[in-house]
Amino acid sequence: MTKIAGLASNRGRNLLHIDERTPGGAELAVVLSNEEGAPVLDAAAERGIPTEVVERDADESRESHERRVLDRLSSYDFDVVCLDGYMRILTETFIDAAPTTLNVHPSLLPSFPGMDAHEQVLDAGVRMTGCTVHVVTEEVDAGPIVTQEAVPVYESDDEASLKERVLYEGEFTAYPRAVRWFAEGRIEIDGDTVRVDGDDGGDFPERRLVTDDKVAELRYGENPHQDAAVYADDACEEASVVRAPQLNEGAKGLSYNNYNDADGALNLIKEFDEPAAAVIKHTNPAGCATADSLSDAYEKALSTDPMSAFGGIVALNRECDAETAEQIIDSFKEVVVAPGYTDAALDVLTEKKNLRVLDIGELGDRTDTLTEKPLVGGRLVQERDLWAPTEEDLDIVTETEPTDEQLETMLFAWKVLKHVKSNGILFADGTETVGVGMGQVSRVDAVRLAAMKAEEHAEGKGPDGAVMASDAFFPFPDGIEEAADAGIEAVIQPGGSVNDEDVIAAADEHGIAMAFTGQRCFRHD
Repeated sequence: MTKIAGLASNRGRNLLHIDERTPGGAELAVVLSNEEGAPVLDAAAERGIPTEVVERDADESRESHERRVLDRLSSYDFDVVCLDGYMRILTETFIDAAPTTLNVHPSLLPSFPGMDAHEQVLDAGVRMTGCTVHVVTEEVDAGPIVTQEAVPVYESDDEASLKERVLYEGEFTAYPRAVRWFAEGRIEIDGDTVRVDGDDGGDFPERRLVTDDKVAELRYGENPHQDAAVYADDACEEASVVRAPQLNEGAKGLSYNNYNDADGALNLIKEFDEPAAAVIKHTNPAGCATADSLSDAYEKALSTDPMSAFGGIVALNRECDAETAEQIIDSFKEVVVAPGYTDAALDVLTEKKNLRVLDIGELGDRTDTLTEKPLVGGRLVQERDLWAPTEEDLDIVTETEPTDEQLETMLFAWKVLKHVKSNGILFADGTETVGVGMGQVSRVDAVRLAAMKAEEHAEGKGPDGAVMASDAFFPFPDGIEEAADAGIEAVIQPGGSVNDEDVIAAADEHGIAMAFTGQRCFRHD
């Protein structure tokens, strides 16, 4: 375990924060101050951390004082020294005798070294500052840099507000990171250079700096009591709803939920090269279809579950024409997303005062390769799920072979299923959805829900003869039994259950064709 000797002259908030976080398992062995009564001493003592005070006499040399500090520290076992507002410039007397000594400075060195860094930043009018963790040398704020963290400067900032934000948004991130790297044995100091093992960038780098610009404040968040805003990544080249112009002037702005659902709808129709339409409700597909024409695709998508589609989001992957627009306004929708609109279509759509019409421009390629989910205290980052099986990827595991039409439907169903919240089950016929069972904790319940939706809510179609897609394997044959009862004739699923043989046997018993993909497509947010 890495142990730290902390030196501070005042509050020592960074040291106390490091004590709370124990980065890399590091812990404070002692806190020493050169000021009797420094607040950090009581705070450390309350945490059970040993404390020491070594004040410098009025006429005492720095070297003499440092020897006394080292002597007091000599009874403690420590691997690194961390300074935190220690108001003394150290000499080689201390630096040569002590282990590696780190300090945090409240600016992005080499800019604005020394005292009054925040005042220097504000006087210079820069728009970005931050903090720097560096190795301490005899030259003030000039030692090798270990890590830095950027913090924006706002027009309203004064020294107090900037100091506080640099502490909480910069130092509280960078200093524990440096200590963690040290504790993990990843820091190599070679003269004026610091090398960090593994700090090589790539898709999942050691550090991520995410900078977005606010596009708009929203009316509210997921619920009216929550404030919200939307931010844009201007480096993103992919078609997006974030900066899509709203073509119907005077309509109310998009809400948090509108943006979220519109993004989900747009991502779904990007799966298809053929004319495609989708209706999304609470980020789940209420229906999706491809067809020879956009209007036919929309009609088939809507007929999957027109009741649930009420108040939903429509996404199209072709320029919206008047015929499709007439169908869209036939029932209440919140938002339409498309890569352009004919003048006639706009005339139709703008008749509806509160139907928001978004033009996302040319669809182009899907260029963003990562997706992330914020957590309290952090975020999850993963590769975006852009995989979909081809016919060659399918492993037919049943005695009954799927027809060419069923194979085509399997591939269509999988692309839609990727956008259904897990546990997800989707029924499809041809290249249109028939029933969707989403967000269930039981896969059997998801099958039952999809069957109920297909039987009771779909218009002009039903589950008989349909293909079923599952986003993960069936752990038991009961899901296949439910599907057979609903009239399903073919299944596409990942496979991989310890009970695959029993599941295959159940499919064979009912004459159901089944294909394994070898990949699942969970979606949990």
